[in-house]
Amino acid sequence: MNWQQSLTEYAASFIEGLACSGVKEVVISPGSRSTPLAMLFVEHQDIQVYMNIDERSAAFFAMGLAKASDRPVALLCTSGTAAANYFPAVIEASLSRVPLIVLTADRPHELRDVGAPQAIDQLHLYGRHVRWFADLALPESGNEMIKYAKTSAVRAASMAKGVLPGPVHVNFPLREPLVPDLEQPFHYDSNPALPYVSEGHLNIPFETYKEIADQCSMAEKGLIVCGNIDKPGFPEAVLALANSLGFPILADPLSQLRSGSFEKEMVIDCYDTFLKKSDAANEKLKPDLVIQFGGQPVSKPLSLFLKSAREAEQLIIDGSGGWRDPNRAGTHMIHCEETVFCRQLQQLVEERNDSSWKKLWIDLNQRTKNIIQSYIQSISDMEEGKAVSTLCGLLPPDSTVYIGNSMPIRDMDTFFHTNENNIRLMANRGANGIDGVVSSAVGAAVHCRPLFLLIGDLSFFHDMNGLLAAKLHKININIILLNNDGGGIFSHLPQAEEGENFELIFGTPTGLNFEHAAMMYNGQYTKVLEWEDFPVAIREAAANEGLNIIEVPTDRTRNLQVHRELWEQVSREINKYLQSDETC
Repeated sequence: MNWQQSLTEYAASFIEGLACSGVKEVVISPGSRSTPLAMLFVEHQDIQVYMNIDERSAAFFAMGLAKASDRPVALLCTSGTAAANYFPAVIEASLSRVPLIVLTADRPHELRDVGAPQAIDQLHLYGRHVRWFADLALPESGNEMIKYAKTSAVRAASMAKGVLPGPVHVNFPLREPLVPDLEQPFHYDSNPALPYVSEGHLNIPFETYKEIADQCSMAEKGLIVCGNIDKPGFPEAVLALANSLGFPILADPLSQLRSGSFEKEMVIDCYDTFLKKSDAANEKLKPDLVIQFGGQPVSKPLSLFLKSAREAEQLIIDGSGGWRDPNRAGTHMIHCEETVFCRQLQQLVEERNDSSWKKLWIDLNQRTKNIIQSYIQSISDMEEGKAVSTLCGLLPPDSTVYIGNSMPIRDMDTFFHTNENNIRLMANRGANGIDGVVSSAVGAAVHCRPLFLLIGDLSFFHDMNGLLAAKLHKININIILLNNDGGGIFSHLPQAEEGENFELIFGTPTGLNFEHAAMMYNGQYTKVLEWEDFPVAIREAAANEGLNIIEVPTDRTRNLQVHRELWEQVSREINKYLQSDETC
């Protein structure tokens, strides 16, 4: 067997190992050294190929695919700095626990560290941000090498979607010539059998459940906090547990608990607003037991509230065996699959009757919601909070919203309230960066229709390259672009008081005309200047195929004023309510 045949058999065996492990998609960026893998991926009938020219965009696009499908996605590039451009998405995938299989082509060992072109040190390139790294052997023929290639693929997929999902990195050293022999007869069934991987979940002993049930029965003021978690069956399970315990659920927008056909009486969705400015609320609402699920919530007031509850027992439930306790307030780290935990514990606790504690939270939440909705209705000018609130009321049932970081995710926390429409919310809340959000959303839009991306102008500009994938692959996505001409979130931070250099360093206005971006990528573009035009633009975008961009121009100074006025109004009303006889 000659070199070309050995290369073909070896690379094809690796790809078949991925396919047999459930990998159905690969995102490829063009390059020479990755030629054999790229060509053989295209030849594989069970794997969908997406080409994405910009490696940074390609990696976030793949992450969006994997996040939306909950399956590992392969990602392939050539050697050199192409692999380095994957790094931001690898970090995000690691912190967000998204399964990615990063495949980097490399120079063979004899061309490393000798000044060869397009050669960098790719060994352990992503450091501790990957679950597993392998620098594969050079392609060779023979059953042992075929089995090695296939087993390596199975192991990569298994590690990516394991108990702690995340990215893995497989480095492929390849010698020239690089073109595989596509005429070579190759029968996958005749190759060595794949190892079978048995998957399971973390659980705890029955005695531990009993101990936790006893803790819960003694707690008079219990809370459940749900951060970013998107698992089938979890909403129903945690709501059943909350109802039995009489513990209100403080539900982050990414908890998937604010929208659906399930009963939501116990779901508190305005905690961020009434905890933000009210010392009285923070004091009166201190719990004696907290059960936490999912990632760190978006809300900083909630984080400070939990951090201040030092006398409370705080149980942190993590089905991936991680350590999610940035406040260092956790008293019990419980490594158990979240849905299983809720169902098992619910069977052991005695159902409580309505309590004054539960009523207090529900009343505060409803009063705050009424104030927010009334205040937003009074606004007539173009303002971001009203744009987000209005969008939430216009979303079609069963749609998905991908949310940009900085202000969009915080406004979604404030204005996305409980509803029956089964809206799925997604965001890149691992590293919380503004990079790659467009590409991530375009990737997610492959599996989620209709998908709306809510994003600010700087984040949109940062990843405009991501729009190319929507054009090339005819992906439907509706982008709501909140354009305040700069970094709006900095107006809410102490830096805003620094005077004359604020705009230069933090405000960073660009003055860009985003209509040209829509034209360049064959998208439909609408600029909304009056509120009555917004619902029309949303309906038309949802009906259009392809890329749709709806720009909502706003003013940063006015946005800050509106948010502060709203917070002050809520604080006054909540303090008055807490001091009244109603809460005694």
